[in-house]
Amino acid sequence: MPIRYPVPLRPGDRIGVTSPSSGVPDALWGRFEYAVRCLRDRGFDVVVGELNHAPSHVSGPREARAAELMAMLLDPTIRAVVPPWGGETCIDLLDLLDLDAVAASEPTWCVGFSDTSTWITPLTLTTGIATIHGQNLMDTPYAVPDGILHWVDVAGAAAGDEVAQHSPGRHRSGGWDDYAARPTVTSMTLEGRGTWSRIDPGQEDEPITFSGRLVAGCVETLSFLAGGRFADIAGFARDHAPEGVVVALDIAEWRSHDICRALHAMRLRGWFDAANGILVSRTKAAEPDGFTQHAAVVDALGMLGVPIVADVECGHVQPMLALVQGAWTTVVHDGDEHIVTQRLD
Repeated sequence: MPIRYPVPLRPGDRIGVTSPSSGVPDALWGRFEYAVRCLRDRGFDVVVGELNHAPSHVSGPREARAAELMAMLLDPTIRAVVPPWGGETCIDLLDLLDLDAVAASEPTWCVGFSDTSTWITPLTLTTGIATIHGQNLMDTPYAVPDGILHWVDVAGAAAGDEVAQHSPGRHRSGGWDDYAARPTVTSMTLEGRGTWSRIDPGQEDEPITFSGRLVAGCVETLSFLAGGRFADIAGFARDHAPEGVVVALDIAEWRSHDICRALHAMRLRGWFDAANGILVSRTKAAEPDGFTQHAAVVDALGMLGVPIVADVECGHVQPMLALVQGAWTTVVHDGDEHIVTQRLD
C-alpha cells in the first residue's frame, strides 16, 4: 500500500499546537509565545490548544490530552500539528488514540521528536501516513544551518517531490539555550565540528549508500513499544515497505549500558529485521566505564550485518534534520558527502 502524504503546508493554513506529553512551564512561556508568533509571521493561522501549560510532568489528564490531540488530527481545517516539545510519559495516551479514525481522515502533518515520537511513529507505522521526525515548536524560531531544512519547508513538500539534506559539519557542543533569559533566540550556537561516522564492524572507513522507507524515533521511548501493536514495524514493512526500511535512532539521555540493553531488546523484538541500514544520532549521553555510545550500538546491532552510520543530525543535539517518516530515503556516506535524500512517493 502506498504511503499517504498530507497536502503541502502553505501560508494561510491552520497549525494546531498541543502538548500530548509535557507542557511549558511559566518561566519558558515567553519562548512558547514567540514560537507561535514566528509561525503567524510566516502567514499561518495558529490554533493554540488548552493543554500547553505544565501543572505537572504532563500538560493534563491523559483523557484530556488524547481528546485535544484527536480533535486536531480529525479537524479537516488543521493541516499540521506540532507540540512545543516532547516530555516523559506520552505513552499513557496511546490506547486512547483512535488511529482507525485518523487513518480514515484527511492526513495531517505531525511534527516533533523525543517523546513526540512515542505517538507520531506509531501513527506512521499503524496508518501509513507520513510524519516529520525532528524539530518542534520551540525550535521553530531558529534559522537552520546550511544543509538542514526547516520543518515548515519540509511540510510544504508535495507527494512526488524530492527533499535533500546534508550534514552541515557543525553541531552544538554545549547545553540548550536558556529560553527564560533569551526567549527570542534565533541563532544556533554550533561551535562543535564533525560529521557522520560509519561504525558497523570491519566497515568503518568504507563509503556506503543504502535506501529504504524511513522509520525514526527515540530509543528511550520506542524501546518500550517495539514489537507491540503500536510499533509493528514488521507489519509496516509488509504493507508499505517490502523493499526494506532505514531506521533512524535518537539517543537522548540514557547511559550507554542502558542504550545497549534497549537496542538488544528492540533487536530481539524484530525492530531491525527489515532494516537496510541504520542511522544513529549524535548524543551527549553518559558513557560510564569507558563504554561509549558507539560501542553500545555496535554491541547490540553490529551482528545484523547492515550499515550503521552514527553522529547523524537526528537526535537531541542541534541542528536536527526534519526527516519524513514513510518517505523513500537514500543515505550517502562517502568521503565529504553525507547526504539524506527523500522521495515522497
